Amino acid sequence: MSDDLFENTPSSSGDYDSSSIEVLEGLEPVRRRPGMYIGGTDDRALHHLVAEVLDNAMDEAVAGHASRIEIRIEEGNTVSIADNGRGIPVDEHPKFPGKSTLEVILSTLHSGGKFSGKAYATSGGLHGVGVSVVNALSSHTRVEVARDKTLFAQEFSKGQALGKIEELGAAPNRRGTTVTFTPDTEIFGDRQFKPGRLYKLARSKAYLFAGVEIRWKCSESLASEDVPAEAVFKFPGGLADHLKEQIDGRECVTAEPFTGSQDFPDEQGRVEWAMAWPLYSDGTTSWYCNTVPTPDGGTHEQGLRAALTKGLRAFGELTGTKKAKDLTADDVMTGGEVMLSVFIRDPQFQSQTKDRLTSPEASRLVENAIRDHFDHFLSDNMDRGKALLGQVMERMDERLRRKQEREIKRKTATSAKKLRLPGKLTDCSGEGDGETELFIVEGDSAGGSAKQARNRKTQAILPIRGKILNVASATADKIRANQEIADLSLAMGCGTRQDCDPENLRYDRIIIMTDADVDGAHIATLLMTFFFQEMTEIVKRGHLFLAQPPLYKLTAGKESRYARDDEHRAELEATIFKGKKVEVGRFKGLGEMNPQQLRETTMDPATRSLIRITLPPEFEDRAAVKELVDRLMGRNPEHRFNFIQNRAGEVDRDMIDA
Repeated sequence: MSDDLFENTPSSSGDYDSSSIEVLEGLEPVRRRPGMYIGGTDDRALHHLVAEVLDNAMDEAVAGHASRIEIRIEEGNTVSIADNGRGIPVDEHPKFPGKSTLEVILSTLHSGGKFSGKAYATSGGLHGVGVSVVNALSSHTRVEVARDKTLFAQEFSKGQALGKIEELGAAPNRRGTTVTFTPDTEIFGDRQFKPGRLYKLARSKAYLFAGVEIRWKCSESLASEDVPAEAVFKFPGGLADHLKEQIDGRECVTAEPFTGSQDFPDEQGRVEWAMAWPLYSDGTTSWYCNTVPTPDGGTHEQGLRAALTKGLRAFGELTGTKKAKDLTADDVMTGGEVMLSVFIRDPQFQSQTKDRLTSPEASRLVENAIRDHFDHFLSDNMDRGKALLGQVMERMDERLRRKQEREIKRKTATSAKKLRLPGKLTDCSGEGDGETELFIVEGDSAGGSAKQARNRKTQAILPIRGKILNVASATADKIRANQEIADLSLAMGCGTRQDCDPENLRYDRIIIMTDADVDGAHIATLLMTFFFQEMTEIVKRGHLFLAQPPLYKLTAGKESRYARDDEHRAELEATIFKGKKVEVGRFKGLGEMNPQQLRETTMDPATRSLIRITLPPEFEDRAAVKELVDRLMGRNPEHRFNFIQNRAGEVDRDMIDA
């Protein structure tokens, strides 16, 4: 290589040397990047702290070691959670001489009794980060442990122990652990716990495990008409009691709800369910794993949907209702009050906040548990079974009618604009069961793989060239003149802005599918901005989705798994591939994946994961969202700079490394 290549070239290293490399120890990573552990620093994240501590107490109850839990919310934004379980061990930890096990658990990530399965058969905590994260993000934490008729205590601040564990004396009538903490205002600002939200959390936990009694207490100054100063929750019927309260006397399709539970041998797990179909109701769904809410559902939800759908199809065949074979899970679920709780060993979640269960075995476990019971529920009382089947068939007929109307509009629009449809659009035939999808794909290479991977009947592909125009900072004339924007608008077929009519949308789902990297995230953000500004109703009605392609492929021997990101990769290496020599391949983009890989990881409805993009309740006012979009995507870079400065602590480590 020629030496003159380096002549007169400014140093690229600058001040970058070994002193520039930081090594974060203890709980400092949590304080620097709280978003990686609790999803942010907003109200939801603040209340998640309580859920983490409460989950530990619930794990003691589910394991059979505690029968009572007390939650107390006090002035000064302080919460105390106590249980009468075994109590955190207080003796010296063998790997940390001079430190009690209590101190290790409170001040060390990935420490706890839930890894081996010896202390807990099932648990909500998995990675040993819950209570240590709470400790790291609290200005003050006090833990009291009553073990062997003796009371111990230790105090912490911002994750650091304020002193050694203390023995406070005899406690002959006390046992268990009490954790009292005050969130750090440096992390959460002036956000305060909402008693009503915590009251509902405590009540829901009592429903999820019939054997536990949860006592609620809050200061008189925090009590209200809806939140009493004291209450006791204990529900022997579990989810069945919860469902009864939820229905609240409403008339239902069947006089009796469908409730039950199933335990599996060898500690494989337990499934409990409760559901009813009220008349004239939009319905609600509640999903739980090891007493932890999973609002985005997951594999346990898939198992229940499969069991109900197959059960009603079989009952339709039994009663001679031939059209029942066309029933879908949405026909069965729509309008139902549905609650499902599973207990399984070593569950896998999509993230530390546990919003979605991803354990593959949960689907099989739930379907096996519920299917037989549901078959009996339908056939033991034929009138009841026929009533439910009739209601579901009405929904199916309505769905098929709407689908036919959309297909007529779609074909009419295609015929009228056939010559004007985007040249790069590879359309679907539209023969899907109300499941047509348009994948907006980054780049021609990825578009080629997607075309081969798609279902030709239901999935259309529209490749785009890199980063589209930022419509939030562009003039109306510039938007109209942009070819990519014109292609997108034509493909949708529903018009833009005040002329946008969701009824004319040519697809049931619009799926943004970009690379799993920073550039891909940028393109997705620009596309979301486009849809919000130009087709707001499409977003509000839930037609817009983000695909979740994997970043890694992990292989050990003949077994392969895909990982969405670094956290998921670490989770797989610590569970599925623990102790194995793993070959890790990283996908630089969608174009590097062959059609089969792209299909099974990102496009096949049976195996993929999608994120629905919609407007959260606090942003239902379009003006509020527009103000936020204009600030972050508009012409004034100062707004973006200030946002980044103020929220730098929430940036994911992956984005920094990228």
